[in-house]
Amino acid sequence: MWINKVTEILIDAAEIAILPRFRALADGEVAEKSPGEVVTVADREAEELISRRLRGVVDAPVVGEEAAAGDPRLLMALRAAPAAWLVDPLDGTANFVAGRSEYAVMAALVRDGETVAAWIVRPAEGCVYVAERGSGAWRDGVRVRREPAPSDPAALRGAALTRFLDPPAKAQVEAAAPRFAALGPGTGCAGVDYPRLLDGEQDFVLFQRTLPWDHAPGVLLLTEAGGVARRPDGSPYRPADPRPGLLNAADMDCWNTVRPLLLS
Repeated sequence: MWINKVTEILIDAAEIAILPRFRALADGEVAEKSPGEVVTVADREAEELISRRLRGVVDAPVVGEEAAAGDPRLLMALRAAPAAWLVDPLDGTANFVAGRSEYAVMAALVRDGETVAAWIVRPAEGCVYVAERGSGAWRDGVRVRREPAPSDPAALRGAALTRFLDPPAKAQVEAAAPRFAALGPGTGCAGVDYPRLLDGEQDFVLFQRTLPWDHAPGVLLLTEAGGVARRPDGSPYRPADPRPGLLNAADMDCWNTVRPLLLS
């Protein structure tokens, strides 16, 4: 089955390029690709391995995070091509460099602008999340359904990644924090934050930056499990949409509760 083939590709890339370098990066294997953003030899090697093999599963353009950093025109495939792969070879690179286990390998298949399949592999924990549009979400082969969140904001737990918010928006999030049971900054890895929402460890997550390789996999997993992913204006998420802002929640009631507290 092709879904399982992609899972194997991501696991193989992690075993070959990523895990051997976890807490063992050599001098010269980490570089700054933009202010505040690092890349490692593991990112680049894993992306090369994954991209080459994915084309053998579905012959379509591959929009990889590292390749797109060098040539942003690759993103046009999400609009122009009938199908395209999205690849984040090492989400949470800063965590990986720091020796923290909150990192992931992610991929998604987009057809006609819609995400139709998604994968998140957590190499340090040995767990795999897979979703197929219309067929559900799975964790290590077991179907996942997100339970409804509490109706009282004081019982809700969530995360808001404020790094890319402007000062007024950041101030609003900070002012709302006491209204919730918990409001943290997130893990710095979408491939961890989405599974935590899926598994019930948190009830909502607010992102500002919405790079497609970061969010297409997690959004499909969440929505196939019964959760909600919407832009601040209530419109659905689309991978090719470059607008900032994405609020994810356990269910629509939770989304409607959290949205006015966190967003103007």
